[in-house]
Amino acid sequence: MAGLNILSQTPSPWQLSASSTSSSSFSLRCRHFYNFNIYNCGDIKCYKIGSSTFSLSGAPRSKPSAFSSQMLPQLSNSSGSGYSWMQDNSASCGNFSRNGRKQGPLNSVAPTERAQISSVDDLYDFICSGPLINKIGLTPEKVAESIDKWIEYGFRLCRLFQLNQLALNEPQKIRLYHYYIPVFLWCEQEISQHSSKFKDNEEIPPLVIGFSAPQGCGKTTLVFALEYLFKITGRKAATLSIDDFYLTAEEQAKLRENNPGNLLLEFRGNAGSHDLSLSVETLAELSKVTKEGVKMKLPRYDKSAYNGRGDRADPSTWPEVEGPLTVILFEGWMLGFKPLPPEAVKAVDPQLETVNKNLEAYYDAWYKYVKSWIIIKIHDPSYVYQWRLQAEIAMRADGNPGMSDEEVRDFVSRYLPAYKAYLPTLYSEGPTGADPEHVLLVEIDEGRNPILGS
Repeated sequence: MAGLNILSQTPSPWQLSASSTSSSSFSLRCRHFYNFNIYNCGDIKCYKIGSSTFSLSGAPRSKPSAFSSQMLPQLSNSSGSGYSWMQDNSASCGNFSRNGRKQGPLNSVAPTERAQISSVDDLYDFICSGPLINKIGLTPEKVAESIDKWIEYGFRLCRLFQLNQLALNEPQKIRLYHYYIPVFLWCEQEISQHSSKFKDNEEIPPLVIGFSAPQGCGKTTLVFALEYLFKITGRKAATLSIDDFYLTAEEQAKLRENNPGNLLLEFRGNAGSHDLSLSVETLAELSKVTKEGVKMKLPRYDKSAYNGRGDRADPSTWPEVEGPLTVILFEGWMLGFKPLPPEAVKAVDPQLETVNKNLEAYYDAWYKYVKSWIIIKIHDPSYVYQWRLQAEIAMRADGNPGMSDEEVRDFVSRYLPAYKAYLPTLYSEGPTGADPEHVLLVEIDEGRNPILGS
């Protein structure tokens, strides 16, 4: 059963028993939620997925059937259709903490309904219909060979997000099997390629993967899921956000004073409102956390301080990571933006000219440390307003303080000029200095679901 061993550090989820009617037939059950049959193929045991037959070592004996566009799931086009993909009160995450960012309880929800994906055949077909499979270099054969890992990762993420793995709805299945797990597998490929550049006796610095994605599109949850999968597969990861590098409250006040009347620099957010020296120091030092026992604290920012204007959190509260780090997950709404000709940004908004000038320093502070990129693409910057409005409405409905519709409009308006100016270039050219071979572009719809790219 070595070919079906999922993770060496966890008990195998597979249970094998001989058929009572035939000595050449076996029933294999994943104790989580899947069944399929094993039978003798000559002198080796095999299992079957769809029209493909595989030995227990994972080698295909026949080609999988072709997949057509008709197999792709139908996604709703309604506004915010996938906003609450963790509906059914399953939205809280586990005790696992994103380097100091608190999450909710981590418990699996007891199954009460029949699984919508009830067999390996169904799961295999669903995975292969995903829009990222070709982008990350997977074929149906490769998916079949690694189906045990897909099952285990899906099960783990269901536990993390308190989802009922026996009754996932369509948005939940899409989010896990078409988005989070494919992106994780791509990150694993990037880590392997990064590690292969070093000799056996050399220390391998952690790979920095940059995540550039608009506000509200779910990048923080994506990074949280990835960090958890790294954790269960034995890799140590550190997570950072560009928010962690905002100026202190005192420095923000000076920024406002030096740019009177510029609404884009009145509050934190745009280029110029970050402590780039702290960025350089942090990323440079993290690259040296390569040995067991080496520790480092990660900066954090308190957005609630000074009535919401924010301030750097007290260093005593900063979370600590310990080496050897394998990967650094660095995310931000404007990560990868690069300066444009002055006339281009003035045509979008004259206030953007100073922001554009500030961007010139960001390559040396951020981008040169990032070796692999995940770019989340949206078709309309107005999605950001819709997503933020949805979040605030939900907060108010739960009895928590939230911005009014007008306050949301004012808040988002301070970011929209940058989106309109810089997103087209980011999508067409990628970040400055990025190797196209190490850039994954993921297009999402209004419901935050991945879609087939152009």
